Amino acid sequence: MSQVEEEILKELTKIRELLEPKEEPKEEKPKGFKKRAERFKNDFVSFLKSYGVIGLAVAFIMGLYLKDLVDAFVGDLIMPVIAYIPGIASWDTFLVGPFAIGHFLGTLLMFLIISLVVFGLVKLSKRMGLN
Repeated sequence: MSQVEEEILKELTKIRELLEPKEEPKEEKPKGFKKRAERFKNDFVSFLKSYGVIGLAVAFIMGLYLKDLVDAFVGDLIMPVIAYIPGIASWDTFLVGPFAIGHFLGTLLMFLIISLVVFGLVKLSKRMGLN
């Protein structure tokens, strides 16, 4: 063999050694209940911090109760005032020809009012510095 062929063979041997799968060092499992509990606690705290789970949970709960607040505001304060429009006894009984569209119009109006209230709350929270 020539000198060039030997060098190529050495390089190919090095590449082959690098490509062979090597056994990864196994992570030592903690022994004893206290060490396993400590590791579980650390993993759990890391999970909570990395995904912002606490903030998400708080936002979800606040959103649920904000929905109830906005529904009560619109249903109890705004819709009764609108119900005093002359000529309409009740939203549910409003007819256009053979079509009873009163419930749909009431729901549409309630959606628009709720959207305006939420928009106002978002603007107010931004003005107060709450993002």
